[in-house]
Amino acid sequence: MSVRTLRVGERALLVELADGTETEAFHAELLRRRAAGVLPAVREIVPAARTVLLDGVADPARLAAEVERWEVGPLHARVGAVVEVPVRYDGPDLAEVAALWGVSVEEAVRVHTATGFRVAFCGFAPGFGYLTGLGERYEVPRRATPRTAVPAGSVALAGPYTGVYPRSSPGGWQLIGTTDVVLWDAGREPAALLAPGTRVRFTDSTAQTAKGGRR
Repeated sequence: MSVRTLRVGERALLVELADGTETEAFHAELLRRRAAGVLPAVREIVPAARTVLLDGVADPARLAAEVERWEVGPLHARVGAVVEVPVRYDGPDLAEVAALWGVSVEEAVRVHTATGFRVAFCGFAPGFGYLTGLGERYEVPRRATPRTAVPAGSVALAGPYTGVYPRSSPGGWQLIGTTDVVLWDAGREPAALLAPGTRVRFTDSTAQTAKGGRR
């Protein structure tokens, strides 16, 4: 694993990794060590696409020397509880995404619901998680012309990521469905439903409703 460390101010350390896969594995290792009580005191761990910021570090130089010696194995994506997100696969870009994948709309839904996702990092808006899991085969481009308003609850794809818009906002991701799950609630603890490291599974609520109606 390629690791580069940079001091940020007096009490923070930025760790740069080679790619998103290594970043997720490194972040998972940090969480594992913190849970085991063997990680030096760190106030906050903030992952991004290819970096992890460690803030509130008593001795950044010492921690930098330590993490550069770590042997970090591959990410074990099946560790931890799973958040299920029911989705109505009714997005305006679903047919286009299916065509990009070279499959039918029904198969595109099956692929998405059969995938185990993990929140790699959060950003863009409070409660918005960047979820990995689909793999390179299913990467799709952003829309050439972003929408001025994407409805809250929209399930969307861009590049290697899946995301759910926590509130209405402009956006250029491909919209494949909608959910009623509340991603961000300031009155809830924690406010964000999805945090880095959380496992996520999308389910087809339309199919479940139809199945229930046939009983």
